[in-house]
Amino acid sequence: MRAFAERGDRVAVHCRDGVAAAEALRESLPGTGHVTVRADLADADAVRSMVDAAADGLGGLDVLVNNAGIYVGHPVLETSYEEWRAAWQATLGVNLAGAANVTWCAVRHMAAGGRGGRIVNVGSRGAYRGEPAHPAYGASKAGLHAFGQSLAVALAPHGITVASVAPGFVQTDMAAAELATPAGDAIRAQSPFNRVAAPEEVAAAVVYLASPEAAWSSGAVLDLNGASHLR
Repeated sequence: MRAFAERGDRVAVHCRDGVAAAEALRESLPGTGHVTVRADLADADAVRSMVDAAADGLGGLDVLVNNAGIYVGHPVLETSYEEWRAAWQATLGVNLAGAANVTWCAVRHMAAGGRGGRIVNVGSRGAYRGEPAHPAYGASKAGLHAFGQSLAVALAPHGITVASVAPGFVQTDMAAAELATPAGDAIRAQSPFNRVAAPEEVAAAVVYLASPEAAWSSGAVLDLNGASHLR
C-alpha cells in the first residue's frame, strides 16, 4: 500500500485485530485521504461491511489487492484429525474464501457505472512446488490463482482486469520467525541469489499489474521467487 500511496493513490488499510498498528501505518503513508477498515476475512458479513466502508471512505474502488493470508503448520502425519480440520477451515476461510468474498463485494463498486478496475491476487510459489508442512496454504494459493484466472475472463467485458503474483519467501513479519532460525539459511539458499525477496520487490510487481499499461496481463500469474522454483 505504501507503493500505491507514494504514487498519489488513496488507500484503505485493512486489519483484523491490529487496529493500532493499522492506524499507525495509515498515518505514516504519504499523501492524504487514506482510511483504515477492519474485518475478519473469515466472516462474510464483516467482509461486506468492510469493503463498503472502504469504498465510502475513498469515494469508490479502483484497485483491490488480495494480500491477506495465514500460514498454519499441520504436517499430515503429525497432526490430529481435529487439528487438521481446523487448519484447513481457517486457512481456506481467509486465504481463499475470504479473498473471493472481498472480490465479490469490490467488483460491485468497480462495475457500477462502468468504472472498471484492477484486481491483483497475492498467491505463492507454494501453489506449484508444494507446502509439505502447510498443505492447506499451498492448496489455498493454487485455488487463488485459479480463481483469479476465472474472474479475468468473467470481468474483462466490464473493464476489470485480474492478475496474480506468486512470490517465494519474502522478508515479512509472517516469515520473519522462520527466516531467523537455522532453517533460514536453507531457505535463502533455495534461490541462486542466496536471499529472499524484499517486500518492495513484490510491491513493484503488484503496482505494475494494477496499472493501465498492464491490462493485457489479465489472467497472468507472475512468478516472483528469485529462480528458486521454475516451471
